[in-house]
Amino acid sequence: MSNLEFAPPKYAQIVQAIQTRIEDGTYPVGTMLPSEARLVREFGSGRSTVVRALQILSMQGWIEREHGRGSFVKGVPAHGAERSHAGASAFDAPENVGDTTVTAAGRAAAPAVVAEALNVPENSPLIRRQRVILDEDSPSELVTLWFPLDIASGTDLGDTGVIAIGAREHLQALKQVRPARITERLSARLATAEERRLLATEEGAPVLAILATVLNAENAPIAVADIVLPGDLHELEDSYPAT
Repeated sequence: MSNLEFAPPKYAQIVQAIQTRIEDGTYPVGTMLPSEARLVREFGSGRSTVVRALQILSMQGWIEREHGRGSFVKGVPAHGAERSHAGASAFDAPENVGDTTVTAAGRAAAPAVVAEALNVPENSPLIRRQRVILDEDSPSELVTLWFPLDIASGTDLGDTGVIAIGAREHLQALKQVRPARITERLSARLATAEERRLLATEEGAPVLAILATVLNAENAPIAVADIVLPGDLHELEDSYPAT
C-alpha cells in the first residue's frame, strides 16, 4: 500500500527530520532537543518556521515543550509514526506565530467543491477562516478553513482575532467536537486572481491544491481545509515497494 504524503517545505522537513532522529535513537527519549537557535542554523530557516515545526511535534506527541527550558523527547507516539499531512497541519496549527497572518474570517458562501465535501447546497452560508503562511518572508501557503454554522457557533472561528491554539483544540475545548479521520484530495491547477494576490505569484502560475475533509467518529464532515501552495515551492514525495 502506498503511503502518499504531501510534504510542504521547511517546517515539514524539520518535522520529518526530527521524527526520524527520534525513531533511530539519535535523539533518545528524555533528552533535550537542540535549541531553536541551533535548529535555525542547521536547517537554514527562520525561527518562526522552527517554532512551528516544534509545535506540530508537540501536538503529535513526539516531544514535550517546557517554557524556559526547551523541548524534550517523549518518543514515538503510541498511535504510530504519523507524518505531518497537510490537512492535519492546517487543522492543528496555531495562528500566534510570526509567519502566519489571518486574512479573512466570518460568513461566506460555500464554493461548489467545499459544499460537496460538507454535504450542503452550493452557496450555503459557512464560517470561513483564511490565513497566509510565510516561509522566509515569502508567501508559502494559503489555508482556508470552512465550518458549518452549527459547528462554529459559540466559538471564535468567525472572529478576525488571532486564535492562539489550532482549530482542532479550539473546537474540542469549546464544543467537544473531535475529529476522527481526515481525507485529502490533491489537484494541480492555475491560481485564481485572489490566490495570485495573496500568494504573490504571477498570472499563469501553477498551484497545488489540497482539499482536506475533517470527519468525526460517525463519518460526518465537521470542517474542510482548502490548502493552496505555489507549485514552484512544493513537491510530492512517495515511497512504496516495487513488488
